This record gives sequence, C-alpha cells and structure tokens, in this order.
Amino acid sequence: MTKKELKEFLDAKSEQYNRPDFLTTDPLQIPHQFSKKEDIEISGFLTATIAWGNRKSIIKNAERMMEMMGSSPHDFILNHQETDLDRFQDFVHRTFNSEDLTYFVRSLKNIYINHGGLESVFNKHSEPDSLQTAISQFKSVFFELPHQARTTKHVSDPLKGSAAKRINMFLRWMVRNSETGVDFGIWKSISPSQLSCPLDVHSGNVARKLGLIKRKQNDGKALLELDTQLRKLDPLDPVKYDFALFGLGVFEKF
Repeated sequence: MTKKELKEFLDAKSEQYNRPDFLTTDPLQIPHQFSKKEDIEISGFLTATIAWGNRKSIIKNAERMMEMMGSSPHDFILNHQETDLDRFQDFVHRTFNSEDLTYFVRSLKNIYINHGGLESVFNKHSEPDSLQTAISQFKSVFFELPHQARTTKHVSDPLKGSAAKRINMFLRWMVRNSETGVDFGIWKSISPSQLSCPLDVHSGNVARKLGLIKRKQNDGKALLELDTQLRKLDPLDPVKYDFALFGLGVFEKF
C-alpha cells in the first residue's frame, strides 16, 4: 500500500470500530457507568490496571472492584477508613491481589488530596508531543507512600523500556474526544496529539504487517516507531488508529 492508501484504509477501520457498540465487549464499559469526572477517571484507572488476559474476566473483576467501593469510587477513595479496606481481602485478578488494590486505594487518596488528582499529576510533566516522561513521573508520585516492592510492577515505566500499554490506554480514554461516545475527553489540559498508542500483541502484530513497526518486541522502542508513523498519518489525533489496529487484530484476525 502507498502511504495514501494506508491512511485511507486505517481511517476507515478507525471509523468502523470507534463506535459505542465497541463497548459491549470492552473494559471501557466500566467507567461509562459513571457521570462524575472523578468517578470516571478512578474507575478507568483501576480497570486499565487489570486490563490484561481474558476480557470477560477483566470486566467481571473491574465490576467487582466498583461494587466493593459502593459504586462510588471517588467518595470511597476520599472517605474510607482503614477497616473498610478489609473488604478487598479476597480480591485477585491474575497477579494483582488484595494487597495491591489496598495500596492503590491509599495512593489514589494521596493523589486526590495532595496532588490535585490524576489529571494534574499526568499534566505536570507532559511534553508537547509525548506523555511518556509524564507516565514515568506519575509512577514516582504513585509510589511515594510506603509500599511493597511487588506492587510497583502494576504501573509501567516507559523510561525503563516499557510500552506502558495499560496507562497509554487509560490516557486515551480520558483525553480523546467523546464525539463517538467511546472515549471521554474529560481531561482538557492534555491534547490528543500528545497520546501514544496502546501497544500490545494484537496492535503490534497488525502494525508489523502494515509496515508501521520493524522492531520485534512490543517495548518502548517499538512504541516510539509506531508513534512516529501514526503521527505522520494524523498528527492531531494519532491514537484514533488504536481502534483500527486493535479491531483488525482481535475481530478480523488480520
């Protein structure tokens, strides 16, 4: 395909999958249960954190987290007592367990009380064409409280070579506009042009078949390759192509 043909193909596929019916099988349906900004971003962050493995299992366990917070995550984060955290005792999603969830709740409380909330922390270190340094700095803030070393693996650091798929996905949810009813566009201090594509097995394989990536590993260097190519196709909204790459990989077995 020529560059023009590739752009037309990916534009069409993005439009095909960036629709509300996409939500019926996607974990993004969890934050769509809420209308308050803080509830959306907290539920989105926690859902994205466990977004690996079977998607039905992700949705089921994200639902369980919300129920354990009384379906009011922001209120729970701010006002919980230590004894309220006992309810997480049996929670587990793959390697993310009750100890991890308990720390995440404590850390989110610290972020909302002392750092102005999630959007503020990510925006503070954002760069004109990238949020990868901002993600790394976010991890530092997130783990500034006493914590177990094992919990740190659940927040990726792009400056240590990670593609940070789940956080980049969460940022897409918060930042891209809500015109199609899929992403939220509730973070106004960050622009869609700063976003990076969530890179995983599906999007990576499709990107390689289309010549967007040469690198074999789905790591930070591969993400930079993909970012560079997607920004050429649409510098203002490069991450809309996540819908195309994911849809082609998961639904069309491209």
